[in-house]
Amino acid sequence: MLNPNLDEIQLTQDDIARYSRHLILPEVGVDGQKRLKAASVLCIGTGGLGSPLLLYLAAAGIGRIGIVDFDVVDHSNLQRQVIHGTSWVGKPKIESAKNRIHEINPFCQVDLYETRLSSENALDIVAPYDIVVDGTDNFPTRYLVNDACVLLNKPNVYGSIFRFEGQATVFNYEGGPNYRDLYPEPPPPGLVPSCAEGGVLGILPGIIGVIQATETVKIILGTGETLSGRLMLYNALDMKFRELKLRPNPVRPVIEKLIDYEMFCGIPQAKAAEEQEKANMQEVTVQELKQLIDSGAIGSEYVLLDVRNPNEYDIAKIPGSVLIPLPDIENGDGVAKVKELLNGHKLIAHCKMGGRSAKALGILKSSGIDGINVKGGITAWSKEIDSSVPEY
Repeated sequence: MLNPNLDEIQLTQDDIARYSRHLILPEVGVDGQKRLKAASVLCIGTGGLGSPLLLYLAAAGIGRIGIVDFDVVDHSNLQRQVIHGTSWVGKPKIESAKNRIHEINPFCQVDLYETRLSSENALDIVAPYDIVVDGTDNFPTRYLVNDACVLLNKPNVYGSIFRFEGQATVFNYEGGPNYRDLYPEPPPPGLVPSCAEGGVLGILPGIIGVIQATETVKIILGTGETLSGRLMLYNALDMKFRELKLRPNPVRPVIEKLIDYEMFCGIPQAKAAEEQEKANMQEVTVQELKQLIDSGAIGSEYVLLDVRNPNEYDIAKIPGSVLIPLPDIENGDGVAKVKELLNGHKLIAHCKMGGRSAKALGILKSSGIDGINVKGGITAWSKEIDSSVPEY
């Protein structure tokens, strides 16, 4: 309801006291605060981006907020997902978020959707809301959110983060571009690492999430210039913002219905290829690896290769392992190092969970080096063998 009947909306004495700093802004005033109170916003995800934007939307006086998430709070979330607290670890994120929102604004209606957003439920979930804010971290859901917003003519406030860099814009607003104008085709699966693999500065999603919240409030108020048609890029290391112009692609395909976005992004195909590769690859369990270590076979018969990044190796390592990061193997330098290291020994490789080491072994195999993968990687070692090795 971006154009509500303001005569039907009343501000209470609590509203006036709570939002007094808004009310004295000419760009907001009483009418603007009424617009915020009448507005409804759907947030997809309560992670790094969803956490700050939900806090600020609730504090700004948004009358109705919907939250879509099916995950639980984990200790590793707390470095950046500031809406959650330690006491909520192991509990649903949407319940944690609702609790915190009502601590800030007990008058905000919070609708919870503890489910994975899908082509089957997206239109029904999105339809009741004025604006959608995308706080997701994967390509299938981003395309799904975009297409649902296009079909229902809803503004889509977008943000994404990785390592020290973030970006934000507004899609599908007043004839502006949508996500498919920025990314007509998804990247190949695995090409863009997740935050769990590549890391993220904990403060970064706070900056991008607050920008998303700002854009949402500006759309509701109808004031200022939104990021529609402009992709804002932020680099925290350089503390620099820059912009790229975005325009609708006149020959882009017309979105007529929701599709299978996992298939569109190549996820099932990539998983099938990965499973086939694993089926053709010899593996050892962490229990079997421990037996080899205890018997002295690691070092005398086998080389245990760790293909994680150096900073991960500093966090936790399996005894007797030797580090040659996957990027070195991919660029060819590491292949020669592995050959020199083996010197007649057999090869066992591991990473965090088994995916990168399998990729490394595939590259090495093409160079004539056979190896064995550690199933579950160092994460399985921490869980099943030695809990003193930190999980991260």
